[in-house]
Amino acid sequence: MISKVELRNFKCFQHLKMPLAELTLLAGSNASGKSSFLQSLVVLHQTIRENEWSKRLVLNGEILSLGTVQDVVNKIHGRNDFSLNLTDDESTYCWGFNGERAEMSMQVNCFPGEPISSDVSLNKLLPMEGRENQKICTTLETLTYITAERIGPRDFYALEDRRTIQTVGPKGEHAVSCLYRLAEKTVHSNLCVAGTPPTLMRQVEAWMQKFFPGCGVEITPIARMNAVSLGIRTSDETDYHRPVNVGFGLTQVLPILVATLSANENDLILIENPEVHLHPAGQALMGGFLAMIASSGTQIVLETHSDHVLNGIRRAVRSKVLTPSQVALHFFRPSTPDMDQVVSPQLDASGNIDFWPEGFFDQFDKDMNHFAGWGE
Repeated sequence: MISKVELRNFKCFQHLKMPLAELTLLAGSNASGKSSFLQSLVVLHQTIRENEWSKRLVLNGEILSLGTVQDVVNKIHGRNDFSLNLTDDESTYCWGFNGERAEMSMQVNCFPGEPISSDVSLNKLLPMEGRENQKICTTLETLTYITAERIGPRDFYALEDRRTIQTVGPKGEHAVSCLYRLAEKTVHSNLCVAGTPPTLMRQVEAWMQKFFPGCGVEITPIARMNAVSLGIRTSDETDYHRPVNVGFGLTQVLPILVATLSANENDLILIENPEVHLHPAGQALMGGFLAMIASSGTQIVLETHSDHVLNGIRRAVRSKVLTPSQVALHFFRPSTPDMDQVVSPQLDASGNIDFWPEGFFDQFDKDMNHFAGWGE
């Protein structure tokens, strides 16, 4: 598990040290750095996936497009380089990157404690001896990133080779293919809905029913095509429908369920706005569900604007699904000279939060005070 991330001069951050837990929640105003923080991890994953021995950091690829060096280096304090350090339970790993501001990739220019003058590959920071046993290698390579901009309903879904496509994709575009391919994979016993076979297909369907009562899922191969169709029903009394004819929220939740229920121990999953197209009760359920996933050995980092997701996590802590130390809350706000850019409220065992920074899920209270005549 990654326990700490340190960034220098990456995008909006001059210097950020941030601890991660089994479940980490990122909140804050728009354009305050939440997505940038996730991108710092994803750009490493993208580079390793596309060429693990690359001598350049790949800023633009199939997963992420960040532009040029001038787009990723802090515009106030940076010049043409940034650094990224990751800490896990084995060691701290350090990367440094630089490049001309108009370039679309960056040279790897240092590794732990030793600046170097010639090009080296990204993996040079990892000792070759025993490399196969280093968890950080697998964590970065198998990382799953699910963006807020997930694909909507489709008439059919292409089947991909498992050797080239191993995650649901940043937009959930490979979720149906993964579910079809891994249909018989056994789901962690702690995550299984009682009375349902422990296979991925059946457990995804069972959890879909918790979010959308009566939901059924059917995947059917299309003859003479490397593709499948997805059928969804909303009641036991109806036939399966094309996805376009059911609620949009179903296809937004499906990639999250497939990615999390199929994950292996020590996998890292980054999710933006898991609450998209869910009503409040579904958002709270999503928070509790992701807490269950984190309690079973998969590390979750999520970005959310939903107080219902937060409250679902708080209820999970109160129910002892997770301990307070297994949850990290981070509130991002625009950088100013007199305030920390990120503050981190703490949970106790009852799910209470020790302090609520201005803007941290407080809009409901502000609105109620307004209607009561106590505020503007």
